[in-house]
Amino acid sequence: MNRIRRRLAVHFTYRFFLQGVFIFVILAAVLFLLIQYFTNQDMKKNFPLSALDNISVETTKEDGVLTIPQRWIEQLTEGGYWLQIVDDKGKVVYSVNAPSLLKSSYGANELLQIEETGRYESFRVITMLDTTDQTPLFYMLGVEDSGAVRLKEWNRSLGTQGLIRPTAVKELEQQLERSKEYLEIMDENGRIVQSIGNSTPKKQYRPLELIAMRMEPGIYPNDISINYEPASRNTWILHTTKKGIVFVNQPILHEFIIVLIVTGAVMLLLTFAFSLWHGYRYGEPLQLFVDWFDRMGQGRYDEALTEKERKKVFRKNGKIRLRYRLYKEVIAEFYEMAARLDALEQERRRLESTREEWMTGISHDLRTPLSTIHGYGHLLESSQYEWTGAELQEMGKMIREKGDYMLELLQDFSLTFQLKNNAISFSLENSKLNELVRRVVLRYVNDVTIQHVTFAFEESKEELVVKASVKWFKRMLDNLISNAIKHNPPGTVITVRTETAGDDALIIVEDNGIGMDEETRRNLFERYYRGTHTEDRTDGAGLGMSIAKAISIAHKGGIEVESREGSGTRIVLRFPQTDQGVG
Repeated sequence: MNRIRRRLAVHFTYRFFLQGVFIFVILAAVLFLLIQYFTNQDMKKNFPLSALDNISVETTKEDGVLTIPQRWIEQLTEGGYWLQIVDDKGKVVYSVNAPSLLKSSYGANELLQIEETGRYESFRVITMLDTTDQTPLFYMLGVEDSGAVRLKEWNRSLGTQGLIRPTAVKELEQQLERSKEYLEIMDENGRIVQSIGNSTPKKQYRPLELIAMRMEPGIYPNDISINYEPASRNTWILHTTKKGIVFVNQPILHEFIIVLIVTGAVMLLLTFAFSLWHGYRYGEPLQLFVDWFDRMGQGRYDEALTEKERKKVFRKNGKIRLRYRLYKEVIAEFYEMAARLDALEQERRRLESTREEWMTGISHDLRTPLSTIHGYGHLLESSQYEWTGAELQEMGKMIREKGDYMLELLQDFSLTFQLKNNAISFSLENSKLNELVRRVVLRYVNDVTIQHVTFAFEESKEELVVKASVKWFKRMLDNLISNAIKHNPPGTVITVRTETAGDDALIIVEDNGIGMDEETRRNLFERYYRGTHTEDRTDGAGLGMSIAKAISIAHKGGIEVESREGSGTRIVLRFPQTDQGVG
C-alpha cells in the first residue's frame, strides 16, 4: 500500500501546489494593482512634481542617448510643459517641447538660480537631480507662467500701495470675467484685503494653505500665480481655472501586471480543470467502491464488479484503465477480499448443509435403536404377556446390540471432533506395511459372519516401511473395508493391495460393486454425508469415511477416491516411505 500512498501524496501535492501558485499570482497582481493605484493617486495630487520623479525613473540610456517613454512626451506636450535634461557639464542632452528662448547649455550660476527661485524667464520650473548613474543628470520641467507676468504688469499699471486702484477695478473685473479668473490680494497676516472677479468670498488663508496649493496642485480646481509686492508686503494671487485634466493615469508596471493577470487567469483555468479532473477521477472510483460495499453488505460477494463496471475499470486486454490505475492495489485487494468472503460464505453454507445432514442422520440413527429399546421396554413393563427364557434372552440381546450401536455412534462423534481439533496424540513408529495390511484383511477373511463378499490381498514385492500408529492405522483400514462391505451387494469382490509410487507407499482398496454417483463421490469424506440408506448400520453411521481421512492426514498421508455408478469403487491411500529399519 506504500505505492498508492505515495501516488496519492504526489497527486494532491501538485494539485495544492498549482492552487498555491494561483493564489500567489493573484495576490501579486492585486498588490501591484494597489501600488499602481496609490502611485497614480499620488501623481495626480502632486503633478507635475511626481511626474518628474517617474520620468527620471523611466529614462533609459543606450549608447549615450537618453530616451523617455512616448506617453510622457505626449502628455507633457498636451499639458503645455517642456522638459530639459542637463548633464554635469551644463549641456542639454535631452529636450522635449522646449521653447526657442531656452538655452542648449547653462552655466553653474544659471542652474543655481533656477533651483533657488523655481523660475526661468516667464516659466515656472520644477527641478530634480538624479545621481543614480555614474554621470548625474539635472531635470528641469517648466510651464509658461503667464499669470505671474500679468500680475507684475497689473501691479505696475493698476496698483497703488499694494492694491488695485478703485478706478481700475471695473476694467479688471471685465477682463477677469472673460478669462474666467479672479484676483485676491492678501496681507502679511493672510487676510484677504481685496478680491476682484467672480470668486467665492474668502476672508483669510491658513499659513500652509497656499503652499499646499503649489505643492499638490492636482487636488485643487484652479492653478495659482503669485506676485509679492515688497513695499506693501501684500501678495497678489491670480486664480486661473484649469483648462483640462493634465494628469493621465500612468501604466506603472503595466506590462508586468498584465503578465500576472494573464498568468493568474491561466492558473485559474488550470486549477479549475484539475479540480474537475480530480473530482471525476476520485469521485467515480469512490462511487464504484460504494456500490461494491453495498453489494458486499448484501452478501453478493460473487458480484465484485458488474459487467458494466468491469468495462469501465478494465480494458479489453485486462489492464486497468488510467483513471482507475491510482487504485489498482485497492481494486486487487477488493477482489481478493471478495473472493475470500465468497469462499467463506460457500463454506458456511456447506457447513450449514452438513450440520443439517448431521442432525438428520443423528436423529435417524438414534431414533431406530431407541425405538427398538423403547418397544422392548414397554413390552417387558406390561403384564399382558408371559415370556419364555429364550424370548427374554433374545430381547436382552437386541437391547444390548442397540445400546452398543448407540455407544459406538457417540464414540465416533467424539473421535471425529478429537481428530478435527488435533486432540489425539499419534505415537508413530516404523511399521512394515505389507504385514500390517495383511493382518487387517485376514481378520475379515476369517470372519464367518461375512459370507456375501469375497476378499483378496495383493502385496507389493518390495518391502514397504512407513511411520504408523498401528491401532489407528487398523481403524482407518477397517472403516474403508467396512464401508465397501455394507454398501455393495452379495458377490462383490473386495481387493486390497500395496504398491509403490516413487517415494510413496500406496494402499488400494477397490471393489467391483455398484459404485457411486458424482455427488456421493465428491462428499464421501464429509462428516455425516449420507449417500445410502442406514437402517442396517452397526458402526456409527456416516462418520467412518471422515474418520479414515482424518487418520490418513495425521499420518502425513492422503486419500483419494475413484468411482462410477455400476463400475465399482477404488480408494487410494498414499504415505511417505521411511528408510529406517523396523524397530
